[in-house]
Amino acid sequence: MVKLFKAYIFLLGCLLWISFTHAQDLSTALPEEVGMSSERLDRLSATLEQYVKEGKMAGNVALIARKGKVIYQHAFGASDLETGKKMGNDAIFRIASQTKAIVSVAAMILQEEGKLLIADPIGKYLPEWKETTVAKIRDDGGYDVVKANRSITIRDLLTHTAGIGYGHGPAKKEWEEAGIQNWYFADRNEPIAETVARMAKLPMDAQPGEKFVYGYNTDILGVIVEKASGKSLDAFIKERILDPIGMVDTHFYLPKNKTERLATSYMAYEGKPLERSPDPGLGIGQGHYVKGPRKSFSGGAGLLSTAMDYAKFLQMMLNGGEFNGQRIISPKTVELMIADHVDVRGIPYGSRKGSGFGLGFSITKNVGERGEPGSVSTFEWGGAYGSTYWADPVEDLVVVYFKQLIPTNGIDDHAKLRSLVYQAILE
Repeated sequence: MVKLFKAYIFLLGCLLWISFTHAQDLSTALPEEVGMSSERLDRLSATLEQYVKEGKMAGNVALIARKGKVIYQHAFGASDLETGKKMGNDAIFRIASQTKAIVSVAAMILQEEGKLLIADPIGKYLPEWKETTVAKIRDDGGYDVVKANRSITIRDLLTHTAGIGYGHGPAKKEWEEAGIQNWYFADRNEPIAETVARMAKLPMDAQPGEKFVYGYNTDILGVIVEKASGKSLDAFIKERILDPIGMVDTHFYLPKNKTERLATSYMAYEGKPLERSPDPGLGIGQGHYVKGPRKSFSGGAGLLSTAMDYAKFLQMMLNGGEFNGQRIISPKTVELMIADHVDVRGIPYGSRKGSGFGLGFSITKNVGERGEPGSVSTFEWGGAYGSTYWADPVEDLVVVYFKQLIPTNGIDDHAKLRSLVYQAILE
């Protein structure tokens, strides 16, 4: 009965979302026009400003939209501390794993066109992945390389249940020797398809469909998008997602005329002042997004964007797959993407109590169990540089929060952001 009740509550959240799928284009409005409080949002501004004053971060940008209207968009602090350049609402950020949601939508577009099915084995598109192996841990701490019990599917990639990590699993030495570890690809002087092809020969961390393992799944998915569409990943998402909904500042590598808008990345260590990240560095660094080879389009962590651009993407999802008159995917596809595909299959979703995982997003299933303000069916994720987002279908709410801080020294801004956004909703 408990499971049936949970399923009913989740379905109710989805039905409430469907009621909001009329066209919404993110024009601006006062908070009170959409049931929020300007006075209470001042608490959020004070808190985000305080992080800057205390030297916990250089700067940040926060955007809130409700009922399709932007009611809060503010930049705090500096885009670059050394030059004193102020942070602007149009600042461009490295969004890392927030790329995953966009590439997941790209895959669903292809399913809608009959060019793939998420139930397909990935070896259908990438022959080198037809048979894979797994590093099975022994009692003595070593491991044996065994054949995978079944083929990895596209759905496994979308839900991070393929058993593929970031090269730090039981066979991490083999992944290190292959030169494939961590999420960063912008420095590579080869198409990501070549890197992904080499991955297939390495032992995975777990059997397909048995465990949630966060890793290269969406990078592999991006290569499948290329194979199924016949276009490079950057060209496909630009043509089918970015351009139609007006995401004009979202790129894998920055055009020269936008490089001055890229926010500087910093590092935070306990007991020390903020430190400018190395240039270019790798994952912890300024990166190769301006002067890199521009060859590796990482579907898992490669994009840069602005708060407004990403809000357009999330509003498209809340609108049932449409934004500003442009249909990207159907409402039923959105419904499928924001349903839980992990916990319902008996796969533990790590330590995220009250949550499940859909096709590219973490999904709130039980607000009380989660222990934070929010709503059932909220979908969300974040990025390695400290960015986060969520979209709440029940409250018809979009929140985007960008900063460039890695490592973050355990800052509590995400939890406070969530609390301060929801306490400002009055009706």
